[in-house]
Amino acid sequence: MERKKNIFTDKLADDFQELYPDEAYMRVRPEKFRDTCLGLHKLLLSPVMTMFACDRRRQNNTFSVTCAFLSRADKKWIMVVTDVPAQSPAFVSLTKDIFSAHLFERQIREMFGLEPIGNPDIRALHLHEEVWPKGFYPLRKDFKPGNAASGPKDEYKFSRVQGEGVFEVPVGPVHAGIISPGHFRFSVAGEPIINLEIRLGFVHRGVEKLMEGKTIPDALALSECVSGDASFGHSLAFVQAAEKISGIIVPLRAQGLRAIFLELERMYNHAAGLGGMAMDVGFSFPAALAAVIKENILQLNKQLTASRYLKGVNIVGGVSRDIGESSASLLRERLKGIEKDFLRLRDILESSTSFMERVDTTGYLRRNTAYDLGVIGLAGRSSGIEIDLRKFFGDIYKPAGFNMAIGRSGDVLARLNVRLFEFEESLRLIRYFVGHLAAGACVATQKIVPGYGLGYAEAWRGPVLYWLDIAEDGTIERCKITDPSFRGWQGLSYAVLGDIIPDFPLCNKSFDFSYAGNDL
Repeated sequence: MERKKNIFTDKLADDFQELYPDEAYMRVRPEKFRDTCLGLHKLLLSPVMTMFACDRRRQNNTFSVTCAFLSRADKKWIMVVTDVPAQSPAFVSLTKDIFSAHLFERQIREMFGLEPIGNPDIRALHLHEEVWPKGFYPLRKDFKPGNAASGPKDEYKFSRVQGEGVFEVPVGPVHAGIISPGHFRFSVAGEPIINLEIRLGFVHRGVEKLMEGKTIPDALALSECVSGDASFGHSLAFVQAAEKISGIIVPLRAQGLRAIFLELERMYNHAAGLGGMAMDVGFSFPAALAAVIKENILQLNKQLTASRYLKGVNIVGGVSRDIGESSASLLRERLKGIEKDFLRLRDILESSTSFMERVDTTGYLRRNTAYDLGVIGLAGRSSGIEIDLRKFFGDIYKPAGFNMAIGRSGDVLARLNVRLFEFEESLRLIRYFVGHLAAGACVATQKIVPGYGLGYAEAWRGPVLYWLDIAEDGTIERCKITDPSFRGWQGLSYAVLGDIIPDFPLCNKSFDFSYAGNDL
């Protein structure tokens, strides 16, 4: 890190602090903020990994804006921080130079009222203009809900594609089945899709506001409810933030157990996704087999932890559930049956010419587009974005010889193959971890101390990030949550271009983003 530290400390940063071995902070004046972020973006080849504001008016009459980048070579998070005066709540937008900052800036504007000067699109993401009156900024510390029905409102302006033969097909926000609400507005010329605009936020719950003032145990329980199918990944990122801030050393046995449970969560979701892709092309038999695989993994989770979705397992300092000899034997035995069913599922899918023709070249997301949008995780790796936090930060994964799944074609087939590879890799990793669990305790002594820092985990969709600021009394002052779905939905809107609307369900399922993970 020394080379980068000299460059940016001497030329751009007013203050550089390596707060933790994996996390450094660069504090800059507002006029240097854009240039510093752009320099890091180019040097580290990193999209904006998260970006957020904090209300510091009680301390120094300012807001702060933080933009985070990932240094893969140094295995370090670089956080660029600047102050925004309360009397002039605005900052220079990064969007035109670093598009992966775009949605974060819109979120900062609607939640804090800080204006991103130069951002070409300042429409609300979650606080829909038809419902929320102007001037309501929920993440300000002095926010009072009041009567949301009163006050001036506005109208959301969709992008319009005009021309002879162009027409719009609106879908949602209410859909069939039990999926969450989201509005998809297709513009088509004949059959091919020439534009897709996605509007979400219909299940916005104000999670980051709910986190404020909560104790660590209460906030941990809430983190498990942010995105139900990634409850373990979210809670793992949360506890690792609290542990880092408090200097808690998690026992090696607990680290191994966490890795096992994280891979089990990955497996049941990949099985569900494979089945969903099969179902969306009318291939019902492998869809049913995938449902059996998912159910068997959920039942295994229940036997190991008393929770099908692995809730209540992560605690600050370690885990609440151990795997003894009998449980280890059960796990090994059950994995044999799961693997047998999985191999059968894979063979059925790959041997079907009609299925493979449907997924090949459909839903193509270019690597450059994925990078510019900040699409990472499963979807990003399928387009050649080589980011997997298990590779860069997962010390527990090193002895296991972790293999990152990378696709190159960026289509539904690539996302299918990444899922297949990761399922098999998870099987291998779990067997390794079970056979190499360290002796000793499953939880370390816990003592929460004030401070701030970033926790993270490579959940099944991709990196889940929790930035925590813990107050003197041990409660949450600020919690910023970033789920990979937040940027990922943009990738879907580009991937469908040139395809036909009947291919949209298949393409959508191949990405498999979370409405809840987006609509925090």
